[in-house]
Amino acid sequence: MGQCPCFGSAQAAEQERRAEEDRLESQDARAKAAEAAQRRQEAFDKSAAGRAAKAQMKAMKESKTSNQGEPVLKWQMGS
Repeated sequence: MGQCPCFGSAQAAEQERRAEEDRLESQDARAKAAEAAQRRQEAFDKSAAGRAAKAQMKAMKESKTSNQGEPVLKWQMGS
């Protein structure tokens, strides 16, 4: 028994519709995740820990003593 050629195109159209729905859902989920991340970042920036981290980063950037490319931790054998 042969299938109607239009049946195959109906399946292809259905697959294309589903793919488009999935793409839109993914796009919406990414947008919501970005908004949530932005809210978390803003809350962190307003918190005491966020302010302390920002002050520490500023102090590190302004620090006159630099390791000039040397590793922070050094390991050596023996004592």
